[in-house]
Amino acid sequence: MREAIILYKDEEAANLTQHDDGTFTFSYLDTWFLNPNKPAISLSFPKSQQHYHSKYLFPFFYNMLPEGSNKQVACKHNRIDTNDYFGLLMVVAKHDTIGAVRVIKVV
Repeated sequence: MREAIILYKDEEAANLTQHDDGTFTFSYLDTWFLNPNKPAISLSFPKSQQHYHSKYLFPFFYNMLPEGSNKQVACKHNRIDTNDYFGLLMVVAKHDTIGAVRVIKVV
């Protein structure tokens, strides 16, 4: 099992977990979910539900990954398998992302 903290505007908002069977769970933190002033991090993760499950990496996070030659370079440089989307996400989405969401690996 691998885990990551999801930051929204540098505040901890949720957890993303890859289970041993390869499935994924996205869960808002209780403090975020119960606070009506905190927004949903995405339209695909409305705050009407606290836990989301998927057989695959959620499209919201998959779309944060590089493609083509940029993906090849990132994978080679970080020694990540090109099919390890969760591992790649931990490397490319921890510092400078396009939006307000960052992904930090839990050690």
